Amino acid sequence: MTEEKKFQLAELKDINIDEDPVRPELDLEFRTSFGRKIFGLKDEDGEVAAIMCFAFTDKVPTSVEEMDILSKDAAMQAVHRAGVQGSIAIAYTVWAKKKGGGKHIVNEVYKMIKQSSHLNRLVTLSPLTAMAERFHLKNGAKLLQVNETTQNFEYDIELEQWEKFLTRVKKIKDKIPFLK
Repeated sequence: MTEEKKFQLAELKDINIDEDPVRPELDLEFRTSFGRKIFGLKDEDGEVAAIMCFAFTDKVPTSVEEMDILSKDAAMQAVHRAGVQGSIAIAYTVWAKKKGGGKHIVNEVYKMIKQSSHLNRLVTLSPLTAMAERFHLKNGAKLLQVNETTQNFEYDIELEQWEKFLTRVKKIKDKIPFLK
């Protein structure tokens, strides 16, 4: 029986962009400005197993250029919303440094976004490649749209029925004497 590895999602401030097989042309400043973030999945040894870069927007972009504009707009609007930036997490690049890292980072990011109070969608801005399509479909995403130079996949982050029920019970538990 193999033991399941433990992973931890961590925000990274610095990465080697030359390792990025998807969008190596995007420099570190692009990846970390206007509220954009880089997340790494660290394994139990503290080594980075996978990396995923995000922009936060209020609309689904169809190109890197549009994502740049939309994430800048969301960053400017966040000034008026107590720092809350965008309702859609746009994953625009992901790569594994270790076997299985890609799948695990998708799972951990999914959990993080599902627990977020302001993010309600997880959408990719993926290249028009069969590899990107296979990866996202295999990991549970649905094809949202095909654009001129990219394609968007969406991971469903709706609460499961039991999660909705649990939320309702938590809201009413103080009103029911035997649940106190």
